[in-house]
Amino acid sequence: MASIECVTFEVADPEAAGDIYTTAFDLGTRVRLRSPAAPTTGFRGFTLSLVVSQPATVNALVDAALGAGATVLKPAAKSLWGYGGVVQAPDGTLWTVASSSKKDTGPATRQIDETVLQLGVADVAASKQFYVDRGFAVTKSYGRRYVEFAAPSSPIKLSLYKRRALAKVVGVAPDGTGSHRLTIGSDAGPFTDPDGFVWEAA
Repeated sequence: MASIECVTFEVADPEAAGDIYTTAFDLGTRVRLRSPAAPTTGFRGFTLSLVVSQPATVNALVDAALGAGATVLKPAAKSLWGYGGVVQAPDGTLWTVASSSKKDTGPATRQIDETVLQLGVADVAASKQFYVDRGFAVTKSYGRRYVEFAAPSSPIKLSLYKRRALAKVVGVAPDGTGSHRLTIGSDAGPFTDPDGFVWEAA
């Protein structure tokens, strides 16, 4: 079964950009940075989601991200599905920090239970089949709207959304051009998917 080992972001200044990933989120080797940054405008077509146990932990991680230079796109708040918010890192990467729980069960921690790479794609069904053909196993599928893949031993889970729907989730316009500024390290690579996301051998 295929898995994702890490993601690499292209940034203009890796040292400056690193604070949010090493200090605020403490993602270790799951996230890597390199330069130079290829030209891009608008929505880059993906988000990273940090899934945690309770609202207090969401708030702790969001506050740490803001302290490292991130900006708020959606303030952390309760919703139908739980509690969460969206921040944008200084390099432009969009992060969702969320919990399915609406109530705290203890003091805030910095523990991240899951890291999910969410790709915004033009055709969810076609992209789903593309990834299945490369060894990814589907765990959830909602027609042409959303797909989630299994990640039993992977530090990063993969999911697919319609590009417009994913942009709406994080509160940005869906339009964008140029590079995704993202390379995905996996035992399934190397390849480039139908939406231009580049995968390399981890």
